[in-house]
Amino acid sequence: MTEQKPSVGFIGLGIMGQHMAGHILAAGYPLNIYNRTRAKGDALVAQGAQWFDSPGAVAAVSDITITIVGYPADVEQVYLSKGGIVAKARPGAVLIDMTTSSPALAARIAQAALERGISALDAPVSGGDVGAKAGKLAIMVGGETSAFNQVLPVLELMGANIALMGKAGSGQHTKMANQIAIASTMLAVAESVSYARVAGLNPHQVLKVIGTGAASSFLLNGLGPKMVDEDFAPGFFIHHFVKDMTIALEEAKKLGLDLPGLALARRLYLTLIDNGFGEEGTQSLYRAYNAIHAEAR
Repeated sequence: MTEQKPSVGFIGLGIMGQHMAGHILAAGYPLNIYNRTRAKGDALVAQGAQWFDSPGAVAAVSDITITIVGYPADVEQVYLSKGGIVAKARPGAVLIDMTTSSPALAARIAQAALERGISALDAPVSGGDVGAKAGKLAIMVGGETSAFNQVLPVLELMGANIALMGKAGSGQHTKMANQIAIASTMLAVAESVSYARVAGLNPHQVLKVIGTGAASSFLLNGLGPKMVDEDFAPGFFIHHFVKDMTIALEEAKKLGLDLPGLALARRLYLTLIDNGFGEEGTQSLYRAYNAIHAEAR
């Protein structure tokens, strides 16, 4: 007899969540879904997912509940509000927040879950829409080992590099380290492409050459060409990245760290938001350097 797979709830069907939930459904797990905009769930419902009208309603019928929403305030609302996920989750359930959020909030959710006899993991991801579509995300997890082992088969449907980093909040701290590295690397890639263009070189050719040497990185090789082509379609929204950088700067301050590269990147991205580009992809940072060069001429 085939063993019944646990039911999975998925809340947040944005650019990444759509693909992540799709992998779970395709693997044969009963899937319960909710999203603030119902139309984003239509394709999954057509494939067999069950729609529910609130996050709490999803949690009430799911063995595992996964969220990937926008901001820490959204995470707090869906988990800790009256009638939210923690209040409605069934006994023995595992909750997994894959939003990039606050480490302190992750610890609060884990404690609230523990008091109800359930487990909560913080499991933010990296890889953008490309990684989500391919099921190759990096997933960094904080929480109890037993809960991690219980849900690992589901995480493996979405990610290729999955690691338990420590106690609750550790996944979020790891994601902050990831976003800090990305922020300064995006500065470097945008400056490199800008320099190549102003120096009269073919930027695509420059990227092909330096992209095989010590400067090689996912961002240089993946987003550098998009900068050259001025393709700013979002794989990850600028306004979400600014949220991440803000959390990272707040955490760094608590730790007594000064991170000037991160602060500069955030300042430039905020300028882009002020100019109406917050819904573009993070490679749109190149716009800031175009503007700087234009002002200098």
